[in-house]
Amino acid sequence: MKEIAVFRTKSEEETEKAARDFAPHLKAGDFLAFFGDLGSGKTAFIRGLADVFCKGARVSSPTYAIVNEYRGNPEIFHFDLYRVPDEDSLYATGFYDYFDRGGIMACEWCENIPYALPDERYEIRFEKISDSERVIHIFDASLK
Repeated sequence: MKEIAVFRTKSEEETEKAARDFAPHLKAGDFLAFFGDLGSGKTAFIRGLADVFCKGARVSSPTYAIVNEYRGNPEIFHFDLYRVPDEDSLYATGFYDYFDRGGIMACEWCENIPYALPDERYEIRFEKISDSERVIHIFDASLK
């Protein structure tokens, strides 16, 4: 796995901008595996991506819905896997069906599903430095 980008942000707006800056690297079919504590900026990052690919999308964390779909080019499928305890539950969400839909899969709480992560993916790790400061590390897991 090779680190391909690092962003330091001090606000939600800067986190959204980091995502907009990273967006040119993405294409339909990409999988983004998000790792990080509550409040570390995962949903803000997805808002930034949606601003690029899905103009006008109202991004919110799909904590209870499990997945939100944002229409665009390409579409973004935003998963919150915090409450997914096992592979049977993951399967029941329809998670695996989304791989064939051709959108960008952006999945929060991937530490809960290590068995389901595709080999080709970006890993985005959020480190909360303070109440406002974040460090965001982006890795290409398909690069050795």
